[in-house]
Amino acid sequence: MSLVKGNRGALGRRSGQHGGVSDLLWDDVKCFFDLDLMGSLPDVRVPNASVEDWQSVLDLVAEKGWKCQYSEGETVLPVPRAEAVLSRAADAECPDLRVWPTDDVLAIFSFHADDEVDFDVDLRELQGQDRLDVFCGFLREIGRRLGKPVLMDPEGEYGHPVLGFDVEADRVVLLADPQLR
Repeated sequence: MSLVKGNRGALGRRSGQHGGVSDLLWDDVKCFFDLDLMGSLPDVRVPNASVEDWQSVLDLVAEKGWKCQYSEGETVLPVPRAEAVLSRAADAECPDLRVWPTDDVLAIFSFHADDEVDFDVDLRELQGQDRLDVFCGFLREIGRRLGKPVLMDPEGEYGHPVLGFDVEADRVVLLADPQLR
């Protein structure tokens, strides 16, 4: 079943990152990147994940050569295996992995649970078509690797995705109507 809902961006799409076609057009989706409507750090997630999915994401980061930094509290450490991170003691501080798919776009992965890959992005870094193309490319890479949807919810509105990678469509699509926001 496809997640596509009212994807106006599919019409009149333009050349995007790497000579391809943009998944979404900035003018169609900029409301979903508005700090007042979405919060500055919307939640991005892969539901129904596993420890193996987490490891696939870690492997993808390494394979793509994306700059990254793993830390537990203030201590920067080498990136461990997903199983080690996700089996830490319940009272241990939640580690994070900062990933830069480009120099000016940051995603912060938090290892809260093994059944959901989750990360935050800063909407202030995702303004304009070029940055949107980078973001969509990042979601596409993760979604294709895992064969699962990658969903973006407004900050604090878990379970109400506005856009995401659709596995069947093989691209990032709108999941909410921009006029309703």
